[in-house]
Amino acid sequence: MKFSIAPLKRACVTFVTAALVAWLPNQSVASTSEPQPPVPLPLRHNGGTWDAGHVQGVAVDLERGYIYYSFTNLLAKYDLEGRLVGTLVGWTGHLGDLAFNPADGKLYGSLEYKADQAFYIAVIDVAGLHEVDVDAGRSGLFKTVHLDEVARDYAADMDGDGRFDGDVAATRDHRYGASGIDGVAFGPRFGGRDGPSLLTVAYGVYGDVTRTDNDHQVLLQYDIADWDRYARPLSEAEPHRAGPAAVDGKYFVRTGNTTYGVQTLAYDAEAGRWLMGVYQGRKPGFPNYLLFAVEAGSQPTQSDLIGVPASPGEGWERGLVLSLAQDGLEDLATGLRGWRWKADVGLEPLGRGLFYLAMNSGGKGSQTADLTLMRWTGDPQAPFAPVDADERSRRFATP
Repeated sequence: MKFSIAPLKRACVTFVTAALVAWLPNQSVASTSEPQPPVPLPLRHNGGTWDAGHVQGVAVDLERGYIYYSFTNLLAKYDLEGRLVGTLVGWTGHLGDLAFNPADGKLYGSLEYKADQAFYIAVIDVAGLHEVDVDAGRSGLFKTVHLDEVARDYAADMDGDGRFDGDVAATRDHRYGASGIDGVAFGPRFGGRDGPSLLTVAYGVYGDVTRTDNDHQVLLQYDIADWDRYARPLSEAEPHRAGPAAVDGKYFVRTGNTTYGVQTLAYDAEAGRWLMGVYQGRKPGFPNYLLFAVEAGSQPTQSDLIGVPASPGEGWERGLVLSLAQDGLEDLATGLRGWRWKADVGLEPLGRGLFYLAMNSGGKGSQTADLTLMRWTGDPQAPFAPVDADERSRRFATP
């Protein structure tokens, strides 16, 4: 007698499929049908009100439809329709700017512990974040990679007195005035628009107006392909030092001193340019713009780092210097270009010439953030303008 196993196979497939659906209620079983279009990007979005620090940065996962907000010691995850999906808490360090990596579905953020001279990239498995008040240290979602290059520059004894002065702006310590890190973004190696996507990390820079060696933005690039071997769970009691020993590139952009360096860093792949939002500097010899840009194709050149002394009697230190984009306002005295436009707490390119820009508000214990969908105008006085529903539809209707 012949025995067919086809019915048994079908029964097994049905059982396994049903089990997967029950086990993963927020997932869908793979389908051969065409993917549905995403929920339209909201014209405005709010990050909630929190007893935390002010908003430091935002990131958007366009494919899955989530927006992430860093409130210094709290991370909030929302869907595009404004529903809170989950929050991560449980660290005392400074979680700064955010960058979502579509290649691995993880969120990356700058994380500082200045007292420990420990500077990390937080690597957050946000796909597993579905609840409120999830403890970062206990969840397994939150891992960290240490950046030795940042720690060395931050703790450099620049005045030669044999001691490090700590988290103090009014000191000659801290190479390049480095105060840690903040801005993060993914994009190509400087000098081109193609090639692998690297993680770019921007220094914070003390706003000391009495020194000359802190007038550059410092940008580090890392290939994160093998970072799994460095990532460790967050442990504030025993800060680890596992991370890459060297950078894949270290670059300088002369902007004039800014207060705490690049706060938000973003790469606009469509335009092929990097954008840097900063807190305004206070040196009277500079225009003290709030937003700067660097063209991705601008070739780094080995040049003098003006204001950064080399060895005594040897002039200026040299490094790989990136030129500012040649649009925006121009300061004739210095030749610097930029915009007087607030972009220091959240700047996210979305494609099709659209961006989310964040505004922070609220006082102690009630911090919030509001995103507005904007378009790039190129106007030196007003580089962004709000988008209405009609324009949003027109831009997304165009292939």
